[in-house]
Amino acid sequence: MLTEKQTEALDWAKTDNMIPAIVQHAASGEVLMLGYMTPEALKQTQESGNVTFYSRSKQRLWTKGESSGHFLKLVSIAADCDNDTLLIQANPIGPTCHKGTTSCFGDAPQHQWLFLYQLEQLLAERKQAAPESSYTAKLYASGTKRIAQKVGEEGVETALAATVHDREELVNEASDLVYHLLVLLQDQQLDLGAVIENLRGRHQ
Repeated sequence: MLTEKQTEALDWAKTDNMIPAIVQHAASGEVLMLGYMTPEALKQTQESGNVTFYSRSKQRLWTKGESSGHFLKLVSIAADCDNDTLLIQANPIGPTCHKGTTSCFGDAPQHQWLFLYQLEQLLAERKQAAPESSYTAKLYASGTKRIAQKVGEEGVETALAATVHDREELVNEASDLVYHLLVLLQDQQLDLGAVIENLRGRHQ
């Protein structure tokens, strides 16, 4: 979050007491939307943990998701070198765009790793589904022990495929391993963002 000194250094006067705020997916890096913040919007964002803007059309503070439930959960805020633009990293709850897409820049090129986060969201949605509706839902219903067992089995299969240099089988087994690992993380109420932050900490 911004320190008191960093907040005081923001150049609100340059843009009529409003600063552009670019919102980026904290895990995937995808740009989600652009909004404008006033000092009050910034304060509410940092206090509530939900990204809040100043709506130029409504002429008031507006928390993203206040009507749809598709909030942007704050992770970090940084100012640019001129102190007149903010970069907000957040974890979106549901689609960010009012048109139902993940990003307001729907046609922009997407990073190939973004698929993992989209898959993660899909797996999260299946947690409450009827077991007979899909393999994923059935797996959740089987419990943590069975899910963890599947991760172990797929890990062994992946290692075996690598040992015999079977590249096609290695891709297949690695895909199964990643899938079951994502299911296990969801079962434990963790997400890729937590794993990535841990990895970053280890390699700093």
